[in-house]
Amino acid sequence: MKTYAWMTVLMAGMITGTVGAVEPPAFQNLRFEENASAYRDIPAESPMDKINYIALGDNAFLSLGGQVRGRWEVWENFNFARENDDDFGLLRLRLHADLWMGSTFRVFVEGKSATATDRDLPGGRRTLDVDELDVQNGFVDVMAPLGAWSGTLRLGRQELSYGAQRLVSPLDWSNTRRAWDGARAILRNDAWRIDVFATRPVVIEKYSLNEPDSDQAFYGVYATHKIPDWKLNYDSYVLRHDRDLQDEERYTAGLRLNGSCLLTGVEYDVEGGYQFGDRGDLDIEAWFVAAELGYTMADLIMKPRVFLGYDYASGDQDADDGKTQTFHQMFPLGHAYLGYIDVLGRQNVQSFSQGVSFWPVEKTVQVRVDHHFFRRAERGDAAYTIGGGVLREADAGTSGDLGTEVDVTLTWRMDRHTMLTAGYSRYFAGDFIKESGPSEDIDFAYASIQYTF
Repeated sequence: MKTYAWMTVLMAGMITGTVGAVEPPAFQNLRFEENASAYRDIPAESPMDKINYIALGDNAFLSLGGQVRGRWEVWENFNFARENDDDFGLLRLRLHADLWMGSTFRVFVEGKSATATDRDLPGGRRTLDVDELDVQNGFVDVMAPLGAWSGTLRLGRQELSYGAQRLVSPLDWSNTRRAWDGARAILRNDAWRIDVFATRPVVIEKYSLNEPDSDQAFYGVYATHKIPDWKLNYDSYVLRHDRDLQDEERYTAGLRLNGSCLLTGVEYDVEGGYQFGDRGDLDIEAWFVAAELGYTMADLIMKPRVFLGYDYASGDQDADDGKTQTFHQMFPLGHAYLGYIDVLGRQNVQSFSQGVSFWPVEKTVQVRVDHHFFRRAERGDAAYTIGGGVLREADAGTSGDLGTEVDVTLTWRMDRHTMLTAGYSRYFAGDFIKESGPSEDIDFAYASIQYTF
């Protein structure tokens, strides 16, 4: 607890000491995606500003930064069980150094410390909660111009994030975040970005240094193309995930379109993918589709935005037909799409969602309300957890109804560096949950403060 008290004082000091007149580049979820060189032309107005750009010569500089986040969670009936009530705290500190030697060589290193108070829910202090001291990112970039393109070869530990993060995400909601060890080639021009990578996911070791998972390999080609005149972006990709323990080699080919309609201003995000390969003696035939439509009423007070969403991930129709049709979600940010309580994963599930967001204080305070209806895609397949495990076996009940969830979120962006977030969610157990085991409705509330520099 002394660590929490010390970090609380540090956060308070940083918040009260923040001053800024010139708006620098926005912080990114992947800190190495930020344009650190832009800080060169921004006057330092506080001690914290001075570390963002440290000149080392005519063509070299060092940029330092980090983030500290604290979150308190309160649970009732966790995993639908009446006895699973608890509250606990999570704290995460990230610090990075970004060294550029001209325009052709770069070294980026980010350290992480993630801790938690006692957690008395099933699983205790999980690898999602605790990674006491480790390297989150540590890679070398070698860059070169290639005609109208630029090329980057990245070697080492690195976070991956693609598209809407439905399949590949560093999972910032987790206290420990994901990372991968391997190599990536990045090609860019004005309209395209193409990534080619070969990696292994990093396994969290709570009290020792993390190592890559020798039983998994993750490869891919991911291309993004922008068409500004149409207000359209589209992504196309092929991903391969090998899991030796499951005797599985699985490919995912997908396409994503997102943008806004030129005439109506309706925003859209549509994505789908097909999976094929082998799992033991079984052929893989699985698929998913996801869509969200939104519209912002910019002329109204508080600028409300309404949205509708649908998610579908296939399940296995017949366990004896020589095929496996359960979609594999890989490395998702399910938290953003299938409810903040994180009951269900993107496997054998369909979700109808709708909601509204608005700004009581423009660009500062936002309120968002989401509502989800969940069903099994196939009644002959299980319900799966956010981590891909079995929540309830297929034959534990006959209903397809998994339940509904309501999420209410309040976000207050105090300034460029500081964000406060609070939320409340309730999951109402559906008929299948009631048929198959404990079925108390779940309540979840949280509050967090995050300071980025």
